[in-house]
Amino acid sequence: MTLAPRTLLWMSVGVAVVTIALKGAAWLLTGSVGLLSDALESFVNLAGAVFALVMVTIAQRPADEDHPFGHHKAEYFSSGFEGILVVGAAVAIFWAAALRLAQPQPLEQVGWGLALSVASSVLNGALAWLMLRSARTHRSIALEADARHLLTDVWTSAGVVAGIAAVAATGWLWLDAVVAMGVALNILREGARMVWRAAQGLMDEAMEPQELEAVHAVLDGFARQQRPGQDGGAAGAPLRFDHLATRRAGQRRYAALHMHVPAHWTLGRAAQLRGEVEAALMQAVPGLRTTIELLPTQVEAYLDTPEDSTP
Repeated sequence: MTLAPRTLLWMSVGVAVVTIALKGAAWLLTGSVGLLSDALESFVNLAGAVFALVMVTIAQRPADEDHPFGHHKAEYFSSGFEGILVVGAAVAIFWAAALRLAQPQPLEQVGWGLALSVASSVLNGALAWLMLRSARTHRSIALEADARHLLTDVWTSAGVVAGIAAVAATGWLWLDAVVAMGVALNILREGARMVWRAAQGLMDEAMEPQELEAVHAVLDGFARQQRPGQDGGAAGAPLRFDHLATRRAGQRRYAALHMHVPAHWTLGRAAQLRGEVEAALMQAVPGLRTTIELLPTQVEAYLDTPEDSTP
């Protein structure tokens, strides 16, 4: 089952509120700094989900005079913002754990605390699974970022539960703080990864390898259909494509390329074939927008050289 990104993000907001209540209660019952770190991250989940909801709403706006290519890149701001929140939460958790390591305290009502933590993890895990499936369908980096944040929260809770269980079994109170520190480092790694992905998207990263393969397959198919001799005997020249450049912008994909056709073709014939190529590319890669420049087969386009790019 796949749901719309906005629907899932509203669900994420609701689940974040519920998990804050559950994990907060678990911390108050046990006094565990590990559960406190878990509860703090849930506040980050809530802030991230709300911001992602705003950015997805903006990304769905149609193109306008000020944004002729649309607003799709707004989703990258969501991923970057959520990553920064995750990094901040990791630093706060590590600091709280370090203070508790210096002054260990006994845990209370461990059973109830663990039960509440596990219940919140089940909610987060189920929602993250739904969000990842929908993120692949809708190609939404904001949805994927929120889902991976929730998965980080699940692993965080698993680590905290393991730490509390170890404390209960061994009586070593310092284990609670050590586990919380490990959780903080894991959260920090995931936050840095989210920020990196957002930065790559804002810098016009190329399309995914599988999408590029689909584009090349379409172009190769058209080139094979126009072999020499099929267009007027020996004078016929092959159709070819070159200088393909692609980029991602949220859910949208863009491709620019040159299509070389025989010089004796009429403009109408070349334009008709270009339209067929564009339609085939859009069918192979949903959401793709293409810009195809027509050139005679014997003509090469002028491109900037490294010397031209030097200030």
